Amino acid sequence: MTDQGDLETLLTRLRARLEKVDAELIGMVGERRALVLEIGRIKETLGRPVLDPSQEAKVVRRAAQRAREMDVDEELIRDVIWRIIASAREAQTGKSHWGPPEPPSAPDPEG
Repeated sequence: MTDQGDLETLLTRLRARLEKVDAELIGMVGERRALVLEIGRIKETLGRPVLDPSQEAKVVRRAAQRAREMDVDEELIRDVIWRIIASAREAQTGKSHWGPPEPPSAPDPEG
C-alpha cells in the first residue's frame, strides 16, 4: 500500500508536469495563431480571399480525425480548433465568430 507521503509527492510531480504541458500548449496555440496570421497576410498580398471556409472545415476535420486516432475527445478538439480559428478570424477581420462560418447569403433578387 502506498503511504500518504508518496501520494503527496506524486501529486506535486504531476502538477508540475501539468504546468509544463500548459506552457507548451499555450506556446503552440500562439505559434499556430501567428502562422495563420502570416498566411492571411500572404493571401491578401496575392489578392486571394483571406478567409477560406472550406479550408477551415478541412482543418477541423483533420484535427478530429487525429483526435480519434489518438483516443482524445473529438468534440473537445473540434471546439478548441474552431475557437483558435475564430481568434485568427477576429484578428484578420475585426469580427468575432466562434464555429463554422455562416454560408454566404444569396444575392437579393430585388437589388
